[in-house]
Amino acid sequence: MNTPPFDIFIVATPGLEAPLADEARAAGFTEAKITDGGVTFPGTWPDVWRATLALRGATRVLARIASFRAMHLAQLDKRARKLAWADFLRPDVPVHVEASCKRSRIYHAGAAAQRVATAISEELGAPIAENATLRIMVRIEDDLVTISIDTSGESLHKRGFKEGVAKAPMRETMAAMFLAQCGYTGTEPVLDPMCGSGTFVIEAAEIALGLSPGRTRKFAFEQLPGFNARAWTELRKPAAPTPTTLRFLGFDRDPGAIRMAHENATRAGVSDLTSFAQQSIEDLTPPEGPPGLVIVNPPYGTRVGEKGPLIGLHRTLGTVLRTRFAGWRVGIVTADRQLAQATGLGFEPPLPPVLHGGIRVGLYRARL
Repeated sequence: MNTPPFDIFIVATPGLEAPLADEARAAGFTEAKITDGGVTFPGTWPDVWRATLALRGATRVLARIASFRAMHLAQLDKRARKLAWADFLRPDVPVHVEASCKRSRIYHAGAAAQRVATAISEELGAPIAENATLRIMVRIEDDLVTISIDTSGESLHKRGFKEGVAKAPMRETMAAMFLAQCGYTGTEPVLDPMCGSGTFVIEAAEIALGLSPGRTRKFAFEQLPGFNARAWTELRKPAAPTPTTLRFLGFDRDPGAIRMAHENATRAGVSDLTSFAQQSIEDLTPPEGPPGLVIVNPPYGTRVGEKGPLIGLHRTLGTVLRTRFAGWRVGIVTADRQLAQATGLGFEPPLPPVLHGGIRVGLYRARL
């Protein structure tokens, strides 16, 4: 697609916009700026592909293809019909249109979506389908209409390997950003004492090996008219993994979770670096070698049960870490400040809260 640069919008997990912007700039998107709901920077279609492939914290990648003012539905209809849809969409690929309205004279999102869908159908000939992989996103705010293509398809936290999940699973995109906020760069061991299906451990191992998060799955942009399959194959061609002798360890009391973690690590191609074992917090000891990062998302009552017994669990966790893990760093993800404080650890200043499955959680960081 020989189109001029356009705005690329990277959707963030709410509360994790700052580390996502840092990741984008480190990946070479030097003009990345934090905006409402994510990060934006100018780019072209190859930049969309590269961002999708490389950014671990991205939930979705949107290509903003048009922006105009519309005060009423007839105006929206007229201006939507003037867009060069054939530059962006194929007539043989079904699309689904979604709309949102905020502080605008056009206030009926369903009617707005229908007008744009009709314009695409009648001007381009593309079929409109509720279950289409390719989505057109219409945002109307203060009478300004922004039309974007969701180039991702399924949410990017779906890396393509995790078939098994435990209770209250941590999304891969969130795990990657929490690791980054703990200062993890792939050069130290990582241990999760309540690993569930292994998300933190697997993400840490992938980062250490230099593996791209989007290396194995398909994306919606592959159905766009100017998609260059050869260039995409070249871009996605795996580099030689970064040599490492580090180990990434996960423990859990639930044997089912440990089995799932093993299977997920194998599918992700990191089983040589990871180890998972059934073990309680009381028996936790540091592995041989240099200190690293303990990161954990313990149960916090609001998701998997009542809080009462969890105070004792967190006290035990804090005691084990203080007495056995000198020199290590700790990151604890929890929705309850009281539970974090029950560990007795001295935490660094708090970071902005993060929305996790409808619950606001915080990352509590400490040095031992």
